[in-house]
Amino acid sequence: MTAPATGAAPASRILRAQTRIELLLTLRRGESILLTFAIPVVLLAFFSKVDILPTPTSGDPVDFLFPGILALAVMSTALVSVAIATGFERQMGVLKRLGASPLTRRQLLAAKTAAVVVIEALQVVVLVLEALALGYRFSAPSVLAAAAAAVLATIAFAGLALLLAGTLPALTTLAAANGVYLLLLLLGGMVIPLSKLPAALRAVSQATPAGALSEVFHGALGPGGSVPGHAWVVLAAWAVTSPLVAARLFRWE
Repeated sequence: MTAPATGAAPASRILRAQTRIELLLTLRRGESILLTFAIPVVLLAFFSKVDILPTPTSGDPVDFLFPGILALAVMSTALVSVAIATGFERQMGVLKRLGASPLTRRQLLAAKTAAVVVIEALQVVVLVLEALALGYRFSAPSVLAAAAAAVLATIAFAGLALLLAGTLPALTTLAAANGVYLLLLLLGGMVIPLSKLPAALRAVSQATPAGALSEVFHGALGPGGSVPGHAWVVLAAWAVTSPLVAARLFRWE
C-alpha cells in the first residue's frame, strides 16, 4: 500500500480557502458593494414610489418590481462583479500566480461561484426586508422554485463572467460586462415587463438567462403568477453550457 503524499493540500481545503479569499476580496471592493447592494436597493425604492414603469398589474408596483430587482441582483453579482474583478486579476498577473499553485481552473470557477452564492444570500435578506417595508406581501410564493432558478442562473452568469474575463483584456471585459448589464436591465424583464417588448425582442430576451430568470422569479414570487416551462429549459441549458465553455477557454494570462 502506497503512503499518501505529504505536503499536498486536499482539494476540498484548497477550494474552501480560495472561496474565503474571493468572498473577502469582494466585500472589500467599494465598486462591488455599489453594484451588488446599493443599485438594486435604490432601484427598488425609487420605482416602487415613482409610478412611471408600465407594470402589468394594477396593484402596488413593488409586487412586480421585487421579483425583477431580485433577478437583477443575481445578475449584477454573478455576472458583472465577477467578470470585472477576474478580468483585472488576470491583467495584473494574479491569476498567473494562481495558475502556478495547486489550484485548478475548475476549482477557481467553483470558488468564485461559491463566493457569489454567499453574497446573493445577503442580497436576498436586504431586498426582502426592503420590499416588506415598501408594502410587498408574499402570496403563496414558490420559494423552492425561486431558489432553484437562482442557483441555475448563478452558475450560468458566473460561467459567462469567467468566459469574458478569461478570454478578453480587462478593459474590454469592463466595457462588455457593463454593456450587458444595462442591456439586460432594460430588456431582461426585470423593470419592464417582457409583455411590453416587441415580439422579436421578447423572443431574444426569453432565450437569455436574465430573461428566463426574470420569468421564473415573477411566476414564483409575483401575485398569481405561473412559471413557464421554457424558462427552466433556458436556465438549465445556460447553466450547463457556459461553465463548460469557460473552463475550456479560460486562460490564466
